[in-house]
Formats: sequence, C-alpha cells, structure tokens
Amino acid sequence: MANGHYELKKSGSNGQFHFTLKASNGEIILSSEMYTSKASAENGIASVQTNSPHEAQYESKVSSSGKPYFVLKAKNHQVIGTSQMYSSDSAAKNGIQSVIKNGPTTDVRDLSAG
Repeated sequence: MANGHYELKKSGSNGQFHFTLKASNGEIILSSEMYTSKASAENGIASVQTNSPHEAQYESKVSSSGKPYFVLKAKNHQVIGTSQMYSSDSAAKNGIQSVIKNGPTTDVRDLSAG
C-alpha cells in the first residue's frame, strides 16, 4: 500500500517556503505555515515526523464559519501543521488518523527549486 509524502515548495510571491503532507491518494491532509528559509521548513517537516504519531499532540478546533479542523502541535505547544476544513467532527477525526498514519513518512519531495 502506498504511503503519504511531503511536498516542500517555495512561494512564488514572497520566496518563502512551506510544505504539505499528502495522503497516499494525493489529498492534502496537513499544511505548514510559511518559513523564511528552506532549512526552517525542513525542520518543520522533521517536527511533524516526530510529533504526528502522538494523538495528544492534536487539537481539534472549529473555524469562524463553524467547520471543524485540527492543528498538530510540537511538544513546545507551537502549531506545526493545520488541516483543511472538514464537513463533520467525524471527518476531522479521520483526518487526524490519516496524519498519524502518514506523518512519519520519510518521503520528502523537494519541489522548491526552479
């Protein structure tokens, strides 16, 4: 069975770096903040790899529009990834399970060059 992977990208507008974690079906299941350096984004990926297997590191939230979503936090309580908006709490819980399963992957695809 295929595993998820990270995609490391550079923003065309401001030159900052960010990453997404994609499930095996290509769906984005976690997105990072913007980082000023590629090394910082790579550290963010490493932090997700370390923290994603631990259910206690997730916090369920509700957006201003009433949609459930979740954040993944590092041990220092800093947010290292944010999910998409979900249609229901159960869908968000399934999203967390997908990040727990796919987050530890070492498959990082650097798309920031060019």
